[in-house]
Amino acid sequence: MSPVRLLIVDDHPIVREGLRAVLGTEPDIDVVGECGSGTEAVRLAADLRPDVVLMDLRLPDLDGVEATRRIVAAGSAGVLVLTTYDTDGDIVRAVAAGATGYLLKDCPRQELTAAVRAAARGETVLAATVAAKLVTSVRGGRPALTPRELDVLRCIAAGRSNPETGRLLFISETTVKSHVTRIFEKLSVNDRTAAVTVAIARGILAPPA
Repeated sequence: MSPVRLLIVDDHPIVREGLRAVLGTEPDIDVVGECGSGTEAVRLAADLRPDVVLMDLRLPDLDGVEATRRIVAAGSAGVLVLTTYDTDGDIVRAVAAGATGYLLKDCPRQELTAAVRAAARGETVLAATVAAKLVTSVRGGRPALTPRELDVLRCIAAGRSNPETGRLLFISETTVKSHVTRIFEKLSVNDRTAAVTVAIARGILAPPA
């Protein structure tokens, strides 16, 4: 059986070196390349055709979620996320982008190597804490949004700025910002894109037509 062809993507050279040292010694895993940016990851995935891309989320020029989306859409490889971030928004966005797995960087070596092999077989691999958060997120295990917060969230989904939202809803920009803050807290996210993604996953917002 051919070794699993692996591409490592992380913006920290020392992390890439460590991952190569750990995974490259496995007889059935062949590290065929590495890079430190999302744009380069998309290019190398297309050129090298690895079986699995080990993807960090925080990358310069193109984040790991968007890089994952492009790699999966092109059919270049399966993507296994390896990151330090385990917020609901990050998890949902990565899974929605097509990632076949999501692990945290503090996972044991055996778990990481097993996950790479599983991802190469097309199996879904989630760290236990990540799986629990994903289930909770999809089930909506957080305080419900108020009607006004839903109005603001719909404006966010429509791409409206805070001033535009305030004018549309006849409230001040300061009030809009307060609503946005509470929405982020209730959805356990840190940005507008993640808020919309989580809201769609939970059924709070309808998917885009």
